[in-house]
Amino acid sequence: MPELPDILAYLTALESRVAGERLESVRLGSPFLLRSIAPPVSDAEGRRVTGLERLGKRLVFALEGDLYLVLHLMIAGRLHWRKRGVRVGGRGALLALDFPKGSLVLSEASAKKRASLHVVSGRPALAAFDRGGLEVLEADAAAFRAALTRENHTLKRALTDPRLFSGIGNAYSDEILHRAKLSPAKLTSRLTDGEIARLHDAVRSVLGEWTGRFRRDAERAFPEKVTAFREGMAVHGRYGKPCPDCGTPVQRIVYAENEANYCPTCQTGGKLLADRALSQLLRGDWPKTLEELEEKKRG
Repeated sequence: MPELPDILAYLTALESRVAGERLESVRLGSPFLLRSIAPPVSDAEGRRVTGLERLGKRLVFALEGDLYLVLHLMIAGRLHWRKRGVRVGGRGALLALDFPKGSLVLSEASAKKRASLHVVSGRPALAAFDRGGLEVLEADAAAFRAALTRENHTLKRALTDPRLFSGIGNAYSDEILHRAKLSPAKLTSRLTDGEIARLHDAVRSVLGEWTGRFRRDAERAFPEKVTAFREGMAVHGRYGKPCPDCGTPVQRIVYAENEANYCPTCQTGGKLLADRALSQLLRGDWPKTLEELEEKKRG
């Protein structure tokens, strides 16, 4: 799922292409993308774009007359800049927003169509899409601590909870926790003051670095290859590969449609975290350390 750095890169690329331009037409390749009824999507046509915003992991197009298009890409949704009038409806193209300089196309490479478009009128209606998460790149240490410790969760869950933190998902939470040298399974209630400070620094540095990199790229070309697996990431998507800091093979735990990638040496004191499905199957045979895991593989 595109996260804070990816969404900000999209906004950078769109600024030079659609800001101040008239939205000539909205073409739906799938009627299921549109999740609102009133006002009708046709009301957006002919209005100029007065602003571009990020609301969590959503993209917001502010239009003349206090009208807003709210686009959520979900897991597999991606944006593309194409020649004006490109066809929609085929090869996963669900939407085209036509502007004088070109067409913004939304595609979704998944059988489960989860991306959504809402048309809302007025700021109060737009505010309903705000999950309330803290904007971490703008927050000071006290605000970060308050959000982190508001509820008792594992760090992985806390960082990816949109009610607590805005724009952080599966990929960058892995990178943040590796940078902070903290276990994804550690409970927020058990963090020391030093660990909270270290995590705050990691959040700001990881998200700041990737955002800066993507925005610079987006100033040169539209970001067509947005992915959760980036060259240069420390642990996310690198299962079995060496940790860049210590060389230990990166491990992972899988749950539902998400996973947590981590370095046992840097983050968990050498302990292997239990994968829910496998640990229930193996019970007492679940390896507790890398050494035990290697022995089972050899056996």
